[in-house]
Amino acid sequence: MSAPTLPGSREAFVRAFKRNVSAHGFLIGAVLCFAFFSWYPMVREFVLAFQKTENGVTHWAGLDNFRYVFNDPNFWQAWRNTLLFTGLALILGFVVPFLVAVVLNEFRHAQGFLRLLVYLPVMMPPVASVLLFKYFYDPGYGLFNRILVFLHLPAQDWLQSTDTAMLSVVLAATWMNMGGATLIYLAALQGIPGELYEAAELDGAGLLRKIWHITIPQTKLILSLMLLMQIIATMQVFVEPFLLTGGAGPEGSTTTVVVLIYQYAFNFNQYGGAAALGLCLLVLLAGFSAAYVRLSRDNEN
Repeated sequence: MSAPTLPGSREAFVRAFKRNVSAHGFLIGAVLCFAFFSWYPMVREFVLAFQKTENGVTHWAGLDNFRYVFNDPNFWQAWRNTLLFTGLALILGFVVPFLVAVVLNEFRHAQGFLRLLVYLPVMMPPVASVLLFKYFYDPGYGLFNRILVFLHLPAQDWLQSTDTAMLSVVLAATWMNMGGATLIYLAALQGIPGELYEAAELDGAGLLRKIWHITIPQTKLILSLMLLMQIIATMQVFVEPFLLTGGAGPEGSTTTVVVLIYQYAFNFNQYGGAAALGLCLLVLLAGFSAAYVRLSRDNEN
């Protein structure tokens, strides 16, 4: 025999339902948007990687799209360019923000203004920042060549030469994105106990020794996390080479993997090849993402 429902319990349930119905509505909307714009494209890409469309008819192609991609000389060049960009971006975009954060941490005045100054490029629209650098790189009236001429140095074909095109893209990307990393490093540095530096000064340690023996060990975990995040981000570079060099660059020197995916899909109408290449990139980045999640869990523990 079931117990009778108490009027008070029913009223409490109704009040709780009314209180939470709006929250559940917002949650359902967010889940639907995430499913439509994130999950569905990933599932669609996986299916499309094993399909071909010929004369308006779509059929299963097995691994033909992957064979097409692997036999394309541009595939290997795109991976070399992507790895080159990632390496150069890590040298500049990983080391420079950390050094800037160390310098800012030494200032005792105007830190708020300096933080704003460093973070300002991140607040600018990416397209505007890239077009600004495209103006700087202009071989005729660009700012960088004017500086070189003023210093009695030869002008450079920044975006038109295979020797400097990728480096020019890296410099623009570093300037655009270093602000966020700098503030994260600065927050980590300010969490280091000052007693450690005071003890090091009493032992006669200089600036470099304090950075090597105190700063880096104390921020080792955040440095590892930022390294993985920057690898994941730099291997998906698209906006900078696409707007600065048209994607390919001189002799394909700035064609990255994501740029090649764009070319497959919108220039060559090879949607299956674009999906296959995107799936290869997804698998690689999934490995880095798994490492990032593992490090994050270690940080929480």
